[in-house]
Amino acid sequence: MTLRVDLNADMGESFGAWTLGDDAALLDVVTSANIACGFHAGDPNVMAATMARAVEKGVGIGAHPGFRDLAGFGRYRMQVPAATLANDLRYQLGAALGMARAAGGTVRHLKLHGALANMCSEDAALARACYEAALSVAPEITIMVIAGTAQQRAAEDLGCNWVGEIFADRAYNDDATLVDRRLPGAVIHDPDAAAARVLEMVQEGAIIAASGRRIPARIDTICLHGDTPEAVGIARAVRAHLETAGVAVERFPV
Repeated sequence: MTLRVDLNADMGESFGAWTLGDDAALLDVVTSANIACGFHAGDPNVMAATMARAVEKGVGIGAHPGFRDLAGFGRYRMQVPAATLANDLRYQLGAALGMARAAGGTVRHLKLHGALANMCSEDAALARACYEAALSVAPEITIMVIAGTAQQRAAEDLGCNWVGEIFADRAYNDDATLVDRRLPGAVIHDPDAAAARVLEMVQEGAIIAASGRRIPARIDTICLHGDTPEAVGIARAVRAHLETAGVAVERFPV
């Protein structure tokens, strides 16, 4: 049976006069796009342009909400009252739904960003609260979870549509959470190393931690961060390695 996998990238993270990442190049490689919703990055013009380009390229659109943290790019851990956080999620997803519709597309999935995602990978109750807020706006949306973590457990408990994600350019702890970005080796910069590692994980059906431990996982999609200088090179290398090995690269079904 042919292995199939989606490639996703975080994008739409430019803001006003400031440009971050090469979204146009990434949209030629990936099959799904996680588009910032204005809280950690992005703005209405950037959202509109990125979604229009995704529709043109046939790339699946996802909402990528995070903490209200432009200065920290959504990577500062924050303690937000539960009701406020739920409304922040609804607000961001609502914006994405509207902008996608105006661009002639639809929002297929939701993926949490940055510190919020990391906190939810450790805390199933927090993840569930975020997902319930999103599902109250779009009940049929697919939730993209960090495979093997509390995010996945929360989605399973809710019985919602979900897909499991691994990361091409991030190192893993033994519990399937991501190594803190402040630590050496947390971010993988070499395209060939990232691509070889991804192919091995897809073929084994397991996350490979920094220690070498194998963690069995459902791998539906692979994340390629859009804000690193090597993003496009990693994306191209990952896709090339997968396709050369006979792995089909295509949007996950919804």
